[in-house]
Amino acid sequence: MSISKAWNWNEEKNKIWLEPSEESYFVSARWKKQGYKKLLDLGCGLGRHSIFFSQQGFDVSAFDLSADGVNHLRNWAAKETIRIDVKIADMLSLPYDDCTFDCLFAYHVISHTDTIGMKKIMAEIKRVLKPQGEIYITLCSKETWSFAEAGFPKIDENTIRKTDDGPEKDVPHFYSNLDDIIELFSETGLELLRIRHTDDCYYDGQKRNSKHYFILAAKY
Repeated sequence: MSISKAWNWNEEKNKIWLEPSEESYFVSARWKKQGYKKLLDLGCGLGRHSIFFSQQGFDVSAFDLSADGVNHLRNWAAKETIRIDVKIADMLSLPYDDCTFDCLFAYHVISHTDTIGMKKIMAEIKRVLKPQGEIYITLCSKETWSFAEAGFPKIDENTIRKTDDGPEKDVPHFYSNLDDIIELFSETGLELLRIRHTDDCYYDGQKRNSKHYFILAAKY
C-alpha cells in the first residue's frame, strides 16, 4: 500500500518555508547555464521555490497535495504578477504528460510516503522529465534522530509515521541510506550525478541531528 499525506500548513509558523533554500540558488544557476526552461516544483508547499524559480526566468509548473499550500501560492503569485501553472495533485500520479520538463525540483517532499510510494514517485519523475533533463531532490537519512532514536511507529522497514503535534502529524516519512539511494536510482534508470549527506546540527538555538541526502541526477 502506497501513501502520501499533505502537511497541515495551518499548523506551521516557521517563516523558513517562505524563503528559498540555499540549494535552489545553486540549481537555478546550473540550469540557466544549461538552457533549461520548463521546471516542475514537485510538492510546492507554500510556494517559496515556485516564486523564486519564476523570478529567475523559468517557466514554472507547481503542485501540492495541500489545498491550503496551493491557494497560498496562487495568491502570492498574483501579488507578484507572476504566471505559474499551479495544481492540487498527488505526487504518486503526476498530472503531466511524458517528457514535459527540462528540470524538476523536489525539496523535502518526496519522503512523505512509504517504500512502495517512493518507487512510484521516482517512476513518475522519470516519466515527466525530458531526455537530458535533470532533477534535484532531497531524501531523509536513516541517521537522523527521527528515524534512529525517536521511536515513532514504523509503517515499513524504511518508513515511520510522525506522531508529534504540528504540521507533520501522521505524515509518513521514508528514510534511506546511501546504498538504498543507489539501488533506488538503479531501479528507476536515472543517473546519479552527485549526492551530499548533510547534518543540520544547530538551528533555532538548539543542537540538532537532522540529516538529509541532497541528490542531483539526470535522465540520459
